[in-house]
Amino acid sequence: MLRRFLSRHTLQLHLLVRPLGGAGVLYMLTVPTALAQQTERIVVTGTLLDAAGKPLDQVNVEVEGQPGGTVSDDEGHFSLSVPRPSSSKAPVLVVRRLGYKTQRVVLSPTAPREVSIVLMEDTRSLGNVTVRGNTNAADTREQVSVMTLDPRSAKVIPSPFGDFNAILKTLPGVTSTNELTSTYSVRGGNYEENLVYVNGFEIYRPFLVTAAAQEGLSFVNPDLVTRVEFSTGGWQPKFGDKLSSVLNIEYKQPTKFGASASASLVGGTAHVEAASPNKRISYLTGIRYKNARNVLRSQEQEQGVYNPTFYDGQSLITVALGPADNPERTSLGLLTTFAHNNYRFSPDSGESTFSTSANQYTRLKIGYIGLERMQYDTYQGGLNLRHNVRPNLQVEVLGGLLYSREFEYRDVEANYTLGDVNTDPDSKDYNKTTRERSLATRFNHSRNYLTAWVATLETRGTWTPGQAHTIRWGVKAGRENIDDKLNEYSFADSAGFVPDARRTRLRSDLNLESTRYQGYVQHTIAFDSLRTLTYGARLNYWTVNGQLTVSPRVQYSFISPRRPNVSWKAAAGVYVQPPFYRELRAQIGAPQNQTGYLNLELRAQRSLHFIVGNEVRFRQWDRPFKFTGEAYYKYLTDVVPYDIDNVRLRYFAKNNARAYAAGIDARVSGEFVKGVESWFSLGVLTTRENIAGDSINTYNGTMTTGRVPKGYIRRPSDQRVNLGVFFQDNLPNIPSVKGYVNLVFGTGLPFSPPGLPDLRGTNKLTRSYKRVDMGFSKVVALRTTAPEQDGGKPIQLESLWLGLEILNILAADNVAGYNYLQDLNGQIYSIPNFLSQRVVNLRAIVRF
Repeated sequence: MLRRFLSRHTLQLHLLVRPLGGAGVLYMLTVPTALAQQTERIVVTGTLLDAAGKPLDQVNVEVEGQPGGTVSDDEGHFSLSVPRPSSSKAPVLVVRRLGYKTQRVVLSPTAPREVSIVLMEDTRSLGNVTVRGNTNAADTREQVSVMTLDPRSAKVIPSPFGDFNAILKTLPGVTSTNELTSTYSVRGGNYEENLVYVNGFEIYRPFLVTAAAQEGLSFVNPDLVTRVEFSTGGWQPKFGDKLSSVLNIEYKQPTKFGASASASLVGGTAHVEAASPNKRISYLTGIRYKNARNVLRSQEQEQGVYNPTFYDGQSLITVALGPADNPERTSLGLLTTFAHNNYRFSPDSGESTFSTSANQYTRLKIGYIGLERMQYDTYQGGLNLRHNVRPNLQVEVLGGLLYSREFEYRDVEANYTLGDVNTDPDSKDYNKTTRERSLATRFNHSRNYLTAWVATLETRGTWTPGQAHTIRWGVKAGRENIDDKLNEYSFADSAGFVPDARRTRLRSDLNLESTRYQGYVQHTIAFDSLRTLTYGARLNYWTVNGQLTVSPRVQYSFISPRRPNVSWKAAAGVYVQPPFYRELRAQIGAPQNQTGYLNLELRAQRSLHFIVGNEVRFRQWDRPFKFTGEAYYKYLTDVVPYDIDNVRLRYFAKNNARAYAAGIDARVSGEFVKGVESWFSLGVLTTRENIAGDSINTYNGTMTTGRVPKGYIRRPSDQRVNLGVFFQDNLPNIPSVKGYVNLVFGTGLPFSPPGLPDLRGTNKLTRSYKRVDMGFSKVVALRTTAPEQDGGKPIQLESLWLGLEILNILAADNVAGYNYLQDLNGQIYSIPNFLSQRVVNLRAIVRF
């Protein structure tokens, strides 16, 4: 029977193929295979909405039991290739988003190919553990060098002040060697090369801050945040003109009442959020207070009366102005903020022990008289009107205003003495000062005032002509008025009188009024669910120097069809940074009587970015993980060189350098402990610059023979290796008790004494930065039922979070910089400025 079956069907196939010839054979062999491949999978599309019917973006959609997946766009749409359903096997869509209940949708053979899924907010509690969505839901696989962060981590990560930027300092490519500051450097840049946006408004920081101890908190309030994106390079044209990074923050739009309050030994916070009964009006407000007295007292070299206080307030009011059937069609948002920073310090003594040779230590003792006071008041607001002209066309108009008023008062006299330290452990005078000798007196006087006004008006648009195309554009104009008065005087006396060479005076009365015009356009093409291309350009024109810059940029991402858990990315583009006030300011004249002036011919710095990388999602121990790796190269022209003094950048005010930065970044994140996300980051880079006309003496062994060009030297931000770790754990049987580790390590930076250009960019004074902060917490659930089950009471205690933090648990002697003292014989001593030592902090957070 089998023989007859094969013979009959072979004959039929022969009769069918014979008229077609060789091509027919190939056709008959390939067509069934192709048809089988086409029928194995189908495409499911859909829309994701919240309970109010508002589209949800950044929702993770995947097929249960299979790698890969997709993410919904700004309109809540998604498209995903899935196995064809059959009567024996029905694929299951798993839909996740942070803060919402996970949905499972079974795709039966009769199920529609276009679905609409409504996600409900997840506020359940199991014992003492709050259940929320998966933090991987907010991934943006189509963008290069973009990381999404869980804003809740900023509330629990151990750090001196609970600052939001403590999270950023654990990311690859980000460096910071001073825990007292919220500033950070990215891939070889400085902290003034970073863009920060909150709800589309660009954020500014104070101008006159010179030391980390004088700073307040970063602008971002973690209590108000719903979404965080951080780009370390190669970002899209819709973001502005800086050289290093973009931090894009979105604040919440509440749908119900919520509140929290926290307190610690260094400050406290409080926030309230609510919405009107018809959901047309929502508001969000938060206040913060910081007093760094306890942390600053732990510093070794300066003791005295500290009174550094900082407080700020922020609010966001959103009003839906659309018709009853579509209230979200038109919306108005008002963001208002104020920040007050008052730093007062009356130093009385200081002491620092440092090494001057392999087996010799020197101790510096300082006696102070005087007072320092710095005050920075900043007010910023923005109004955003958004209108959906059509379902696929959205237009926004944004108006912003910044006012900053700052002053610095300083009258401090310091008397220095040096002494050798007895290093003999068998001696009765071990670790005591011997042969103490007088060194010098130094006096510093400052009366600096600055006021700044910045007003902007911007319009943006987003058009989606088809499912595969998104076009964005924007036009912005800004007016700036900065008034700066400097009056600084200092002298050093080590010989009983003050020679002119050791006097420094700087006086200036500067004013800058200017207008900036910006614009951009970009086009995103989603060829399919696997390939995305974004290209576009920015324009920038500044009336002061009359320079028009053009910045073309392109990104491409690709997901392997055979390995949908792996994506590849590449980006290239031109990034410019037109000069702001600080880059323009320069001094002329002898140090004894300098005059400040503005170099109004300074051009924009340029940086060409090349980035390639990949992202791998995988499961280990039946838990989700993600690996990201990138290699980058940046070539910079028209560079304005600078030196770093604590957190003050002293620019040369000249476009007289070229530079480059190259490196590799890697990060592994996931649930190393089930239910909580941790990550390990590693960055390796080198950044160097070549300053035109910079030279160095040459010697024949006994005398100077001439000068030769220096060539490329290390930049002040050249931190070769940076390691960041944020790790969370909990007790196996008591998940409400957790532990946290925040570890940062960075190799040394090339410090060099001022006034000695031959030593600039060398390795003479490099010292690694290492810091480990640990924390422990206990969550006590005060409500175990949903609000609607409690009779709808608007205000109830939800949970109490108690924390203990041990900061700098290794008591590492980290250095923020150096002071340089000169004795009567002209010898220069490099005195390290040590940062905070081990500090214990207690924290409590109450949620309503």
